[in-house]
Amino acid sequence: MAPGAARRARRRVRGALPAGARARSAEDWWWDQLAPSGSGYHLLQSDSMLLVLPGPGPARTRVQRRAARRTQRLLPPASRASAAKAAKARPRAAPAPEPQQGPDPGWGDRIPLEILLQIFGLLVAADGPMPFLGRAARVCRRWHEAASQPALWHTVTLSPPLAGRLAKSGAKAEKKVLDSLEWLMPNRFSQLQRLTLIHWKSQLVSESCPRLTFLKLSDCHGVTPDTLVMLAKACPQLHSLDIQHSMVESTAVVNFLEEAGPRMRKLWLTYSSQTTAILGALLGSCCPQLQVLEVSTGINRNSTPLQLPVEALQKGCPQLQVLRLLNLMWLPKPPGRVVTPGPGFPSLEELCLAGCTCSFVSNEALGRLLHGSPHLRLLDLRGCARITPAGLHDLPCQELEQLHLGLYGMSDRLTLAKEGSHLLTQKWRHTLRELDLSGQGFSEKDLEQALATFSATPGGSPPALCSVNLRGTRVTPSTVSSVISSCPGLLYLNLESCRCLPRGLKRAYRGQEEVQWCLEQLLTSLPSSS
Repeated sequence: MAPGAARRARRRVRGALPAGARARSAEDWWWDQLAPSGSGYHLLQSDSMLLVLPGPGPARTRVQRRAARRTQRLLPPASRASAAKAAKARPRAAPAPEPQQGPDPGWGDRIPLEILLQIFGLLVAADGPMPFLGRAARVCRRWHEAASQPALWHTVTLSPPLAGRLAKSGAKAEKKVLDSLEWLMPNRFSQLQRLTLIHWKSQLVSESCPRLTFLKLSDCHGVTPDTLVMLAKACPQLHSLDIQHSMVESTAVVNFLEEAGPRMRKLWLTYSSQTTAILGALLGSCCPQLQVLEVSTGINRNSTPLQLPVEALQKGCPQLQVLRLLNLMWLPKPPGRVVTPGPGFPSLEELCLAGCTCSFVSNEALGRLLHGSPHLRLLDLRGCARITPAGLHDLPCQELEQLHLGLYGMSDRLTLAKEGSHLLTQKWRHTLRELDLSGQGFSEKDLEQALATFSATPGGSPPALCSVNLRGTRVTPSTVSSVISSCPGLLYLNLESCRCLPRGLKRAYRGQEEVQWCLEQLLTSLPSSS
């Protein structure tokens, strides 16, 4: 190589830039010439040209830059020269002033307190005040003021996730949470009305809850008699106690009822060997204003039947409106040699004796319970296979709205009644809204006669029936179509395991559209089935 050529080659290598830097620099130069940074213009590529438009535009991507280069090559030399001259002649705009640095109060501080309270109220009604209000109070001063309003702390639930974190983090975290709750009690719980404690000790409730009306202890252990008595004295408005699924001594409950009995309205219990002592306190008229009494079994069912002195309970709780004995094996205590009917429950509106095990409830026991209850609205006898339509027909209640007679898991169908269902529909066809005959052994003709009652409602007004459960019965397609046609307000129809219906229709229908679809299918299948 000649000396001159070697020097020129070394000069080119020494002054050259990397290939990527050269391409990137030329590309940036082209974009800066057409739309300089801060000029208020941006580039927009079309099919055959590149436009320079006023206004801020999006950041240039690599794809846009490549498209710009391709468009530049497609332009004739004269157009490229004129575009370059126009870009050079256009004056550069002054850079935009930087925004002033300072704290921005944000939209949270600009919301009126009344509107913020309504928003917080909706969230609290859906998920409870904890932990939302505690986190919202740390957002800003306005949110702290809204989260501190006592009206948002009417209902509080100390839920299992809190207890789960305590078990993992140890005694230090437990002490921290307990200290927080001790601060919440006097500062936030002055308006507390409903409190649910799950996996907690009831010592957390103190004199700081003077307006407490409802207390629920779920899976709580170590509740002492002194604790419940202290609650009864410190909360003069407490009238509802739910201790289902909690380990509470019977002496603690009895002492509580003796202190707060005159104002007690609602009581929920779990049946155990200690339930007899609590019922004994109720029979002694310690709660004359009791309106709701529910006794149910826990996870471990107790096989010992509960003997309930019906007449004594009617005397001890004359204001009872709701009586639920759920999943219990119970039987009324024999009345003795002299059969004298009790005073009854004149205010009773709901009686639930549902259970999935063998039931000893008979027509005679049901008559002793309801002989003085003319205002009964709901009667749930699911699993009570010994109750017959004739026994129900003799009850004094004339405006029953919900009747549940479903039998689930009953294998001995030979003892079930085969007829008499029409006695039920004829008695309550004016007011009945929900009817459950699941698993009953009524014949096809008997069911047809019973359900045809709803199509012959006098006065021209349609029946009030909106829910029918005929699961596992011998109902026919013509009977079902008659019920749907006669009850325009029917919203639920259960036809599962109905042996007389065609295939494809044995399912539950929810909503008016599905029920009407069932009617169309039944009307289509009627000619072929005849």
